[in-house]
Amino acid sequence: MSNVYILDKMQTELAEPVRYSLQNNQGETLDINALIGSKVEMHFDGSIICSSCARLTNKSFNQGYCYPCFKKLASCDLCIMKPETCHYHLGTCREPQWADQFCMQAHYVYLANSSGLKVGITRQDQLPTRWIDQGAIQAVPLYKVSNRFQAGLVEVCLGQEIKDKTNWRAMLKGDVEQLDLQTIAHKVKEKFAHEVALIAKKFGNNSCQTLDEKVLHLQYPVESFPNKISSYNLDKDPVIDDILQGIKGQYLIFSKGVINIRKFSAYQVKILT
Repeated sequence: MSNVYILDKMQTELAEPVRYSLQNNQGETLDINALIGSKVEMHFDGSIICSSCARLTNKSFNQGYCYPCFKKLASCDLCIMKPETCHYHLGTCREPQWADQFCMQAHYVYLANSSGLKVGITRQDQLPTRWIDQGAIQAVPLYKVSNRFQAGLVEVCLGQEIKDKTNWRAMLKGDVEQLDLQTIAHKVKEKFAHEVALIAKKFGNNSCQTLDEKVLHLQYPVESFPNKISSYNLDKDPVIDDILQGIKGQYLIFSKGVINIRKFSAYQVKILT
């Protein structure tokens, strides 16, 4: 089995605990859960290969792209981070066909508990992957809406009282308290019912479905959480040689530090076990 990998976000499978894997340059799958408790070496060889065009680049933009692709691709536009700024309806989208496939599709607005309560949105085919990537221990969808733009507007509405960010350091410490998320979800839907209805009216009568789903509880394969968070950075130190203690979100948790695999998307590394 080849030990050369162009890093991308880890593939996940909902299980107890969540299962993680990476694919090498030949498409073979590495079971990362099986490495927990063992020494793992990761060597960055200096090559960054654009996730879109596969060209070598000196620097990664937006987690894996060369600069020309970063400037060109709709997936790198500001509206991906701030969907309420979507300009598809104005005819100025960089890639309308891409937007038809990824943005102009049903989305969920949800509550999750990764480092405390947060609100978020995701495409309907990205649950529960989105929650796993954020290291959420609990999550529940609130609304199903017609497109990403509408989801963004609802998220901003709820964001008046609920944060939309994860504190990754708190998430990795492993002492996140369980919430009565079912009750919180009910109260949020009740409180914002009028404002959400006004947003839905702009998109058509059937554009927003209020959901009554059960809370999903997630477990992660972690033997030991770090007391103090320090990060490995492949740009500054291209070699990691450490004991893998667990995986949560898109982070590998080693005995001496953690690394966000998604942050280093497009980096070519050798992984030795």
